Amino acid sequence: MSQRKNVISLSTIQRMLKGHIPGQLVIQLHSKCNARCPQCGMRATSDIERSKLEADDIKKILDAAAERGVKAVSFTGGEPLLYADEVVALIEHAESLGIDYIRTGTNGFMFRNSTSSDFEKRVTKLAESLARTKLYTFWISIDSAVPEVHEEMRGLPGVIDGIEKALPIFHAHGIYPAVNLGINRNIGGRYNLHTDEGESDHHVSEKFYETFRSGFKRFFDFVLGLGFTMSNTCYPMSIEPDDTGNLHAVYTATSVDNIVNFTPQEKALLFRALFDTVPEYRSKLRIFTPRSSLYALVKHYSGEEFPSYPCRGGVDFFFVDSADAYTYPCGFRGSESMGHYWDPNFTPVDEQPSCKACDWECFRDPSEMFGPFLDIFRQPLAVLKRFRNDKEYARVWWDDWRYSYNCQFFDGRVPPNYRKLARFAPPAEEETIAASVRGREQAAQGDG
Repeated sequence: MSQRKNVISLSTIQRMLKGHIPGQLVIQLHSKCNARCPQCGMRATSDIERSKLEADDIKKILDAAAERGVKAVSFTGGEPLLYADEVVALIEHAESLGIDYIRTGTNGFMFRNSTSSDFEKRVTKLAESLARTKLYTFWISIDSAVPEVHEEMRGLPGVIDGIEKALPIFHAHGIYPAVNLGINRNIGGRYNLHTDEGESDHHVSEKFYETFRSGFKRFFDFVLGLGFTMSNTCYPMSIEPDDTGNLHAVYTATSVDNIVNFTPQEKALLFRALFDTVPEYRSKLRIFTPRSSLYALVKHYSGEEFPSYPCRGGVDFFFVDSADAYTYPCGFRGSESMGHYWDPNFTPVDEQPSCKACDWECFRDPSEMFGPFLDIFRQPLAVLKRFRNDKEYARVWWDDWRYSYNCQFFDGRVPPNYRKLARFAPPAEEETIAASVRGREQAAQGDG
């Protein structure tokens, strides 16, 4: 693969000087799915009208995106790989337009039946077709550290064994899939938080925090054991309309099921649990989830005053729905259609970002990460004051960018550089990590 462009390129700096960050487009190819995830309204058992975009319309959207300087495109579903050949063709079209960061993924349905005689052939064919493209990120969804719990939730028996067997095939073809965790109550195993009658709210909160703290640790250990080298986390997306009526999910990857339905107090605790767990694994697993975003979410759901950066959905980021090919500020502001993205008169709905109504990490995480950079260019004294007033946030934000740089900005087409990742090992584990890195390097030399 050719050398990737730096995320903070000259064109990016020029864009930020104008008050914008690199554009992102999430295109819902279709709403068809063959899994039964309780946390998603598009599950196979949902009684909804299914839709699919025409390939020619998607190409028109991509053409318009390239003209407007969009740098990142995600192809989502439904289950994207129900139309694998079409997805590959769309990736090729996007790369021909100079779009640098192209993403898609799967629920892993094609990794079932891993004991069949044609399994390796099937997976190799998929890996080869994706490897011929400049796909940047390929994700595989896993919901729980316990295989039978995940497979029951998804309705995909045997898929975990298949994923474990498929990963070395992808790695051999220069593709390093990211495991995609949608936070739910079953991440560490079947949820069973026992509380005693009359137990104080404080003790219940401590138990909840520890349940998710151990759940995240168990999950990261599990996916490392499977062979993953990269991870992303999707925040719970059970949403209800807010007071303004803005939130109406046009992207039905949401649910009212208790498995993803958390109170604000529970969200503050689970985001804190993830915030505290991520540093323990950054030297072993490229974890995309920025702690600065988690920091802001903890503050928000704890009811604290904190000037988090608003989502840039509707300004720099957009969602295209498969039902009508209409564009929305995000998948959850469905009452704000902007029409077709390819329309020459297409105009963003917002001049300045202001929305903080949901936790869709696809848009909220990069908004928080790039927010201080915009302030540096436009109001440097304000960001310096912000960092001075909250030194922990400043440290966490800067550490996120250092980490992203040492992760090659989470390029899923290159293996992790464990020597660089070792810089982020917890102090108590530095020597163990260093020995592990030396062992990996010696093994690689032996293989060579």
